[in-house]
Amino acid sequence: MRLNMEGLKEREAWSRAGVALPEYDWEAMCRNTEKAPVWVHFGAGNIFRGFIAGLQQRLLNQGLADSGIVAAETFDYDIIDKIYRPHDSMTLMVSLRPDGNTEKEVIASIAEGIRADSSDPEQWTKLKRIFENPSLQMASFTITEKGYAIRDLQGNLMRVVQEDMEQGPDRARHAMSVVAALMYARYLAGAAPVALVSMDNCSHNGEKLKSSVLTVVKGWRERELVPAEFEEYISDEARVSFPWSMIDKITPRPAEMIEKQLSEAGIQDMAPVVTSRNTYIAPFVNAEIPQYLVVEDRFPNGRPVLEKAGVYLTDRDTVNMTERMKVTTCLNPLHTALAVYGCLLGYTSIAAEMGDEDLRKLVEHIGYDEGMPVVTDPGIISPKAFIDEVISQRLPNPFIPDTPQRIATDTSQKVAIRFGETIKSYVADEKLDVKDLTCIPLALAGWLRYLLGVDDKGEVMAVSPDPMLTQLQQQLMGIKAGDPGSYKGQLKEILCNPVVFGVNLYEAGLAEKVEAMFCEMLAGPGSIRAALKKYVK
Repeated sequence: MRLNMEGLKEREAWSRAGVALPEYDWEAMCRNTEKAPVWVHFGAGNIFRGFIAGLQQRLLNQGLADSGIVAAETFDYDIIDKIYRPHDSMTLMVSLRPDGNTEKEVIASIAEGIRADSSDPEQWTKLKRIFENPSLQMASFTITEKGYAIRDLQGNLMRVVQEDMEQGPDRARHAMSVVAALMYARYLAGAAPVALVSMDNCSHNGEKLKSSVLTVVKGWRERELVPAEFEEYISDEARVSFPWSMIDKITPRPAEMIEKQLSEAGIQDMAPVVTSRNTYIAPFVNAEIPQYLVVEDRFPNGRPVLEKAGVYLTDRDTVNMTERMKVTTCLNPLHTALAVYGCLLGYTSIAAEMGDEDLRKLVEHIGYDEGMPVVTDPGIISPKAFIDEVISQRLPNPFIPDTPQRIATDTSQKVAIRFGETIKSYVADEKLDVKDLTCIPLALAGWLRYLLGVDDKGEVMAVSPDPMLTQLQQQLMGIKAGDPGSYKGQLKEILCNPVVFGVNLYEAGLAEKVEAMFCEMLAGPGSIRAALKKYVK
């Protein structure tokens, strides 16, 4: 059996393998999408293939939609060339139950994968035509937090963004410039309304998207590369909306055991590939079953009936409260703390870390004791029930092959939200004392210790990719693991930087505590474990 249109004709074989197939006419779906596209999604990776594309599949199966999603990739074009095209943009979704059983389904709702590359005339023209079509209702995004970043650690525009502003829409390269350029094509074609919906795992994601796109548009307008009316169009949320959202589903890298199971079931060509951008991706996606998507219901050109696929459609305040609940308290801070300490302590599995008494206590303290006093209850989802599920079921699931090394990627882009927001809430609340926080500062100290690239055994370890890694490690120069005396205040420039932590930790009253914990973890082999035991008791 092969994962493509031709291969799906062997329906009995797929059924014997326990794989559910789409219940709609795939070719008709593709034709309808080409004629009248409704939904474009930027970011062709696993969270899209394993979650968002499945939403449209639900609607197609129920006869509530007749078109699919166009996937656009702005960063890693190999994903389109090596994963999408050989499989007719289909994905084999493998849902992992805590008991080891799996549910398998072919997700075929992606009509086409396109490289969002302005230097590729054929692909660029195709994408522009989609945006020019008034039928388009929404463009959604899972491009990770760093995809919206257009400024460096010092707050200056990135060079690529500066060059995009100077060269204009036809030569856009940064993801935000690409979106602005495609919206300019839509403006020129009649300025039809549309919703631009960030579904990335970050606070106020719609606001981040709007701010970055508008910054590029303003740069073009100031250089007279686009008319002022285009900026007015992008700024008018009655025509171009930027709904906020909250998304949650763990979709780790492809697991070898799943690849083996699929191969033994007779499904061919399931081996992962490593792209030129070092993306590890496979024709299948393995992920946990729990999933949440809460979206602000502001779609000026209409929208798919997403509520029929399990999406919460609500107002901005509720989205914000739900997102804040998850990202700053109930899941993401726990994940980041496990990631950095897991790397330092030699773990290669998030689930295995939850069997470590010290690490389990660390995340319980961060979530229940330090986070819950300032958590916001969104009403539609219970924070207590959510964090209970995370700690008792989701993180310990041994069949979710997630690694601390993957979660530790781009941590500099995450700590301001995952920990900084809680710190700010403590500072703002007269009934709380920010200096009572212990495990959140411990998580921050652990991350800074992690950046040295030396584990708790004193051995060199790999540090996951991060856009600020070079700058941060330069600021840590001279600090040596195993030599507390090598610390000469190098952290001060980092700890006072609100770009990194969301607050100046000295002004917040936590910097000295983070410094002290960090220095304790410089004492030599075993000092990281000792610090954990000391503070999580």
